[in-house]
Amino acid sequence: MYDVIIIGCGIVGASAAFELSKYDISIAVLEKDNDVAEGATKANSAIVHAGYDPTEGSLMAKYNIKGAAMMKDIAEQFDVIYKQCGAFVLAFSDEDMLEIEKLLKRGKNNGVAGIEILSAQKTLDMEPKLSRNVKAALNAPTSAIIDPWDLCTAYAEMAVRNGVELKLSAPVMDIIKLDDRFIVKTDKKIYEAKYIINAAGTHADVINDMVCNHKFTIVPTKGEYYLLDKKDSNVINRTIFQCPNEKGKGVLVTRTVHGNLLIGPDAQAQNDRDDTSVEQHALDYIKEASLRSVPDIAFRSVIRSFAGVRANSDIGEFVIGQAEETPGFINLSAIKSPGLTSAPAIGLDAVDILKDAGLKMEKKNYYQERRKVVRFDELSRKEKNELIASNPLYGKIVCRCEHITEGEIIDAINGVIPALSIDSIKKRTRAGMGRCQGGFCGPKIAQIIADQTGASLLEVLQGRSGSEILISKTKQREVL
Repeated sequence: MYDVIIIGCGIVGASAAFELSKYDISIAVLEKDNDVAEGATKANSAIVHAGYDPTEGSLMAKYNIKGAAMMKDIAEQFDVIYKQCGAFVLAFSDEDMLEIEKLLKRGKNNGVAGIEILSAQKTLDMEPKLSRNVKAALNAPTSAIIDPWDLCTAYAEMAVRNGVELKLSAPVMDIIKLDDRFIVKTDKKIYEAKYIINAAGTHADVINDMVCNHKFTIVPTKGEYYLLDKKDSNVINRTIFQCPNEKGKGVLVTRTVHGNLLIGPDAQAQNDRDDTSVEQHALDYIKEASLRSVPDIAFRSVIRSFAGVRANSDIGEFVIGQAEETPGFINLSAIKSPGLTSAPAIGLDAVDILKDAGLKMEKKNYYQERRKVVRFDELSRKEKNELIASNPLYGKIVCRCEHITEGEIIDAINGVIPALSIDSIKKRTRAGMGRCQGGFCGPKIAQIIADQTGASLLEVLQGRSGSEILISKTKQREVL
């Protein structure tokens, strides 16, 4: 029996797992997918929000401000790329002016540093490619961008290094509450734990309702994006928002930490909690809305469109804490934006919530909390030569667009949490993230996975279970 079972290994579950791994308790993480960071953490705007948007006194405001303050140090500690680029919220009308004045007041009340309203001329001086229709902008200089799936992977890897057991492809089917423990049933195995942490993202209400009174309903909300080639990303330097509305923060234009341009999302409520299909009408809307902010976006340079599903809820607020009617069951649920920003603070608070719930926790004498990643393309010439001398596979470029080497790919396959699909390799190393989107390197990566694991090429997955990239003639006849 475990002391704690965490359900879900997105950014919130992974953060909680790491913070708890510093204590002398037994922990298992049950993740329904075959890799970490496969839900909302995989497909989002990758922004560390400054904290002017959440309502004063809300949990979202509390955790946003605290998480944003932690993020730079966490990124340095885990060797995750983080850039404080700042953000503008644009006003195009008198109504928008009232909105950014409200955001300014809210931001100051929330404790956001340096926030101010800029005139149209000052806004255009700082971002000359913006629309000339801009009347003013809210400037939030502390806003930043980060690599969200690498942050989640780092949290999960460090938790595993500190003794946490990660169970992938382990969807929770049922939970039974007994007097002193929980029985957790997956599709393959049964686990027992004294405490449960529910960090199941878009499925969190389903997990909650297995053993608790109904508190909230997740409203899965799909958001779609365009990703542009790096060569046309220099139209803006900051994250550019439009005024938020009832659907969220609206369509934004931002650079990624790797130098691409990211545009989106829209907001479409849907019934399917995992549907990440892309629809043309949504992309058309995103294109039209974004050009209102930045007229010179080169949509001819789109290299990918994708979608993510956000865990919006009917209560519009995070659900965090122990269930009163079910002692030992803790929700870290209904985590929508600013969930990525809030995750470090939520994970830290999970420790106190468990202590208050009665779990005896002693800090370990030793635990690991720093990670270092080899990014070959960022090394100096001397460092590259030394690395190649130690392992010639670092001298073999596999992904030409992103300059990712075979050594880096093999490191990911044999890592603490092995990357065993093409998408997992992409999340760990960026191989396949460039202009050709894996058109050149994809087959080579599949062969490396097969060689390293002893699997057949017919077994290599693109991403989630069931996504085999090749099919035998026999199987093809069966399918047909």
